[in-house]
Amino acid sequence: MSKAIEGKVVVITGASSGLGEAAARALAARGAKLVLGARRLDRLEALAAELGGSEVLVQATDVTDAAQVQALADAALARFGRIDVMLNNAGLMPHSPLERLKIADWDRMIDVNIKGVLYGIAAVLPAMQAQRSGHIVNVASVAGLKVRAGATVYAATKHAVRALSEGLRLEVKPYNIRTTVISPGALDTELIEHITEPDVLEGVRKTYANAVPADTFARALIYALEQPPEVDVNEIVLRPTIQEF
Repeated sequence: MSKAIEGKVVVITGASSGLGEAAARALAARGAKLVLGARRLDRLEALAAELGGSEVLVQATDVTDAAQVQALADAALARFGRIDVMLNNAGLMPHSPLERLKIADWDRMIDVNIKGVLYGIAAVLPAMQAQRSGHIVNVASVAGLKVRAGATVYAATKHAVRALSEGLRLEVKPYNIRTTVISPGALDTELIEHITEPDVLEGVRKTYANAVPADTFARALIYALEQPPEVDVNEIVLRPTIQEF
């Protein structure tokens, strides 16, 4: 087990699949205490049963509801007495050109990808300030580095995550809280299943044909978490070697 992670209390949103699930598995293997949130409680319960023990707490959580995210953090504090890491992972990617006016999809991305991150920060920040330690990890995307046609709104939300993460870093330094933003490229998750436009999906599938496993993200996360307290890995960008953007 990792001495840097063993016994740490880690809260993860979007933990029922993809990057969140991969992170949960990697952290459990290193002795972390996990508090897992997602909308699909059945998936969380199955994962917790697989990981085993009283060191895994699950709770149905919709990150678009600030009260539910706060309840997830409160459950972590009630069970374990502290929160060492918050992984704001939940996200949606329903790509479409702006001219198709998929306003409902725009709203969902803003609610999940931006507000969900803000709600996660709000839920844990007071506890981390009080204990004068902690680590907030936000998941962005390579789309937060470069805008592509057809992915404009998604890219805007991920640019926002990167901006929020940098502002957070500046504000929490006095409390000895670390911040990391991880920007993945094509990783093998359910993310592309959110795309409802057939022509857009066809193009994205070509990029994701070279997707690398979700545990690629977990290894990057572990790297950031295992650094000594005086070292803060602020940003990690990872993508398949073959990916162009």
